[in-house]
Amino acid sequence: MFRFANIDMLWLLAFVPVMVIAYVLYTRRKRRQLEAFGDPALVEALMPNASRVRPTVKFSLLMLAYVLLCIAVARPQYGQREETHKRQGIEAIIALDISNSMLAEDVVPNRLDRAKQMLSKMIDRMVDDKVGLVVFAGEAFTQLPITCDYVSAKMFLSNIDPSLIKTQGTAIGDALSTSIRAFGSEETDAGRAIVLITDGENHEDDAVAVATRAKEMGIKVIVIGIGKPEGAPIPIPGTNDFRKDRQGNVVVSRLNEDMCREIAQAGNGIYVRCDNTNTAMRTLEKELDTLATAELETQVFTDYNEQFQTFALLALLVLLIDFFIFNRKNKSLTRINIFERERPSKSPLKGDLK
Repeated sequence: MFRFANIDMLWLLAFVPVMVIAYVLYTRRKRRQLEAFGDPALVEALMPNASRVRPTVKFSLLMLAYVLLCIAVARPQYGQREETHKRQGIEAIIALDISNSMLAEDVVPNRLDRAKQMLSKMIDRMVDDKVGLVVFAGEAFTQLPITCDYVSAKMFLSNIDPSLIKTQGTAIGDALSTSIRAFGSEETDAGRAIVLITDGENHEDDAVAVATRAKEMGIKVIVIGIGKPEGAPIPIPGTNDFRKDRQGNVVVSRLNEDMCREIAQAGNGIYVRCDNTNTAMRTLEKELDTLATAELETQVFTDYNEQFQTFALLALLVLLIDFFIFNRKNKSLTRINIFERERPSKSPLKGDLK
């Protein structure tokens, strides 16, 4: 595949026809001035070293060099072939709760941001593992398919906020089902785990049944509860107010640890509560280390190969040729005639030496 990395630089080629028109007009004006000066044949005889062709050749070479340099600046690239990379690692899907209750500030700075900080550290320690990202509230969807591209994973993670899902709620069962599908249908010997981060306020479906199904498929469900059992009010972004129910009472979101423990037990995993310490992070790392690693294949695209060097070298060569071409005929070179032999001078006759 061929492309230009800086394709906007090709707009510089728009100056080529402008310069060509300007050169043609200049050449015609110069010719009219010579014709007004005197008889063209006589003027040409008075300027034996003048050349009509050389200035045009030099201008053409300069235009060619300019075009080549414009192409070089646009950075032509060719390549991008698909390659298969083999790694030894595990597969993990992160299921992150982004419902409004995750904005509660019973952990610093709030539940959602604290979860994102912990997950970012988790991704940083990955080397040959695969990771995917599922977000959920009242419904769930795959934010990032399972991949080894950790840069993209952290980028998607940093851009997550509750506005991604309009349907509010906490559908943990749907999140687990979406996470199971995110692993794909390909069989592998690598250990698989779903890292579920939520406050446990599930009101939508039977998350325990889905966690049991995940265990039967060899997928471990690790649950990280975030928040405090005593709860905290949910702030409204951009205001100093809190969310209220229909009766006007401030809504208090509480961590449902019982629900989190049930899901973890059904999914053959563990439950740990995330607070303002690093305890949850260390526990998560130890649990992921217990998973079996296996050879994982990943289809990746190689980077494009830069081709601008070729055009830059061609432009340099054209400029060198232009440098050695003079506007006028070289008087010294015109005297050289390689096709005729120099006639030997006649020696004087003996009779002439008197």
